[in-house]
Amino acid sequence: MTDTKVKILLIDDHALFRSGLKFLLEIEKDFEIVGEAQDGLQGVKLASALHPDIILLDLDMPVMAGKETLQQLLNIDPTLNVLILTVSEDDDNLLECMKLGAKGYLLKNIDTDFLLNSIRKILEGDYILSPEMTTKLIGQFKSSKQHDDKPYQLYETLTSREKEILAWLTKGISNKEIARFFNLSESTIKLHVQNILRKLNIRSRIQAAIFALEHGFNKL
Repeated sequence: MTDTKVKILLIDDHALFRSGLKFLLEIEKDFEIVGEAQDGLQGVKLASALHPDIILLDLDMPVMAGKETLQQLLNIDPTLNVLILTVSEDDDNLLECMKLGAKGYLLKNIDTDFLLNSIRKILEGDYILSPEMTTKLIGQFKSSKQHDDKPYQLYETLTSREKEILAWLTKGISNKEIARFFNLSESTIKLHVQNILRKLNIRSRIQAAIFALEHGFNKL
């Protein structure tokens, strides 16, 4: 067990909320708040200087709003783990943030244990949504699936097993759970996921899941 702590950056314009969040997170021995920003511009500067392991980002902020902040953060470093923590239940905000590359979208009404587990799961390579937002995301694609040649052509570059795993990604479950279903090693599933992302020219699991949902490639 390593003593290295998870470095967390908070970007939220409400000082009281940041203080409470910092207190809750730093109770955990493996978490460390390395910086706090009250707006997106300051957050981008701190992220560049501090190289956090994960960023908790609000959406509704002055100077630079959360979605623009997310885009700038991922333009600087596409591998950043950014978790949206917001009061917004807006479908468009959810979809746009996930397409940009956020690793999760949580509402601020979640309980502490859910937040702590979510941070750890994201660091393990999973993506996380609040339960009600998962329903919104899936529901948004049930009524209108887009079908055009390019997504279909990309999809057809996948092997049969990769297509199956892509469909499982839409369920929001971990590599470990997928490996258990197929009776394969977790490292094998991880390799399949990497191949899926490369072939689809997509950089994250959540974007792959959205691609599958958007074009009807989520049938198991």
